[in-house]
Amino acid sequence: MAIIKPNNNTISAITALPAAIPTGKVLQVVSAVKTDTTSTTSASYTDITGMSVSITPSSTSNKIFTLFDINLSTSSTGRNDFVRLMRDSTAIVDPINYWRLSDTTFIYNASGSFLDTPSSTSSLTFKLQWLSEGGSNTVYLNRRGDNSLRRSTSTITVMEVAG
Repeated sequence: MAIIKPNNNTISAITALPAAIPTGKVLQVVSAVKTDTTSTTSASYTDITGMSVSITPSSTSNKIFTLFDINLSTSSTGRNDFVRLMRDSTAIVDPINYWRLSDTTFIYNASGSFLDTPSSTSSLTFKLQWLSEGGSNTVYLNRRGDNSLRRSTSTITVMEVAG
C-alpha cells in the first residue's frame, strides 16, 4: 500500500512496529477518587464503595502498580479492623493492614502500594475491601467516628507498567 503525500510523492507503508517500549514505562493510569463517606458493620470482607478501578493490560508481560490512600475511623474504641487489596476475586494483599483505634475523634490514614504481575490482557478490577472486627462497631471512610462531617478524600490508582 502506498501513501500519497501532498506533493504527489509516494512512500511505502510502514510494515514494522516501532522499537519495543522500554521496561518500566507507565503505559496507562486509572484512578478513582471518593469524596463522600461510606461505612460498614460487616464482620466479613466487603467492598469499600467507590474504591474500585478497572484496567486492561496491553501485554501479559506488563505489571500493574496499585497505589491507595484511604481515611478511616470507627464508632468504637479498641477494635481491630482490616483492609485488603483485591484483583477481581483474588486477595493479592491480605490484610494490607489493620488498626486498633483508641479514640473515635481521629481519622486513620491507610496508604500503600503493590506491584502485581497478573499475566493477563483481560479487563482486571482492583479494589479495596474492609471488615469490622466482630461486626460490633461501624467503620467509616472519609469521616470521623464521632460525627458525620466529611473530613477527607480517599483514592485508589492503578498504572500499567511495561514489563
